[in-house]
Amino acid sequence: MSGALIGIVIGIVSMMLMIIKTRIPVALAMVLACIIMGMFAGMAPTELVNSIKSGFGGVLGGIGLIIGFGVMMGACFERSGAAVRMAKTFVKICGKGREDLALGLTGILVAIPVFCDSAYIILHSLVRAISRNTGRSSVTLGITLALGLLITHALVPPTPGPVAVAGILGVDLGVYMLWGLIVSFPMMILTMIYIRRVGKEYYRVPGEENNVWITNEADWANLKKIEDTDDRHLPSNFLSFGPIFIPIILILTATIVGKGDSIFCIIVSLLGNPVVAVGIGVLMALYGLTRHIDRTDMVHSMDDALSTTGLILVVTGCGGAMGAVLKASGAGPEVAQLIAESGIPPMLVPLAIASMLRIVQGSATASMMVAATMTLPLVESLNLDPTFVALACAVGPVGFSHLNDSYFHIISRTLGLSELQDQLKVWSLTSTIAWAIGASIIMILNLFFGQGGTIADPIFPLFILFLILIWFKFKGNKTIKTDIKSC
Repeated sequence: MSGALIGIVIGIVSMMLMIIKTRIPVALAMVLACIIMGMFAGMAPTELVNSIKSGFGGVLGGIGLIIGFGVMMGACFERSGAAVRMAKTFVKICGKGREDLALGLTGILVAIPVFCDSAYIILHSLVRAISRNTGRSSVTLGITLALGLLITHALVPPTPGPVAVAGILGVDLGVYMLWGLIVSFPMMILTMIYIRRVGKEYYRVPGEENNVWITNEADWANLKKIEDTDDRHLPSNFLSFGPIFIPIILILTATIVGKGDSIFCIIVSLLGNPVVAVGIGVLMALYGLTRHIDRTDMVHSMDDALSTTGLILVVTGCGGAMGAVLKASGAGPEVAQLIAESGIPPMLVPLAIASMLRIVQGSATASMMVAATMTLPLVESLNLDPTFVALACAVGPVGFSHLNDSYFHIISRTLGLSELQDQLKVWSLTSTIAWAIGASIIMILNLFFGQGGTIADPIFPLFILFLILIWFKFKGNKTIKTDIKSC
């Protein structure tokens, strides 16, 4: 084994130990791992440091503003009530009996500009109100909402993780956004089969006092309903959906139209640039959603939101630095050759790295960025499609949420789940099912639309999904077919 490969192994192991066992933060651990990898590969100190600096700046130069603008837009959504308006609109569209679907669709859209944990806390009061007024289990409603939020938090820009992954792998943001949305909807809808079952098993409707739960429908019938939010205090549908939809439309239009010398192509290219498009969304949110909020108060809210992005930006830049070191060290072709000779489907590599990191250290954003960094040298060497590699990196952290994930605790606490066994069954298994579905969809899409795809790529996630379906067969009373129709 060459020095470069030994350096990669030692660097990764050292990074994981530093993150898990020491007080060294993720960003510093990544830089130290870069130095270990570069020194073992025989890079000169000056060359190594220059690679770290250029990789760090190169990634942040492309995506830093997008992440910042996305966070600012999220602050506007949090303060204005736009997320509640979107949820109420979807409930009205989906109709009675499909409130969970409505909340899941809300989660998919709201998490595009808002961090999933913040969005869940904002919308949880609506979950309680719908549960009290309809008798639907808050577990069914809350878990569907939480999953919809998590999926697009991981898969769809401009949330920091997907933007960082696209930047590291050099993927067109419009193309990535389109594929992310295509994968997100079936992931959520198919996972609802399990969510509806577990919601019936854990029937919980919030009582009249905090931390008191109604656990059977007979008692719910005598429960006092919660008054709905006055629609007059919420922004309109256009103002609520516009800051999300218009940037997406502009980015996708620029991707479809492509480059050209005509005035039309130049204008579309400018407006569809991700930085400009998301900036337009921020302006719409500022002057549409927050015009009734005191200016100074709103500026402070955005400043507070931006202050939380510092670590994300630094970790993103460190991911770019590690990618630059791996590329400069020449270790990429050697790793690619080992994978090719082992017979492992290459598309499983980013999925496995992101999933293992998620299990070990809990952060979805950090997991997908490190996975993208480690996979970057393999993209050209193994003729992989960078778009589907990026999606595999992003779907990996969707699953296996457990005790080291703050989102796990937020969901469990708000839904009245105090026993660890119940928490794992209700949320951890739900997220893992969504992971298996998403991974299978991405591998199949890569087989037909990507480059370098093989028939072996979807086998592992489909096998996991097959085991889950067998489990359904023996655990449930109703057939899966009936559940699919109800979704």
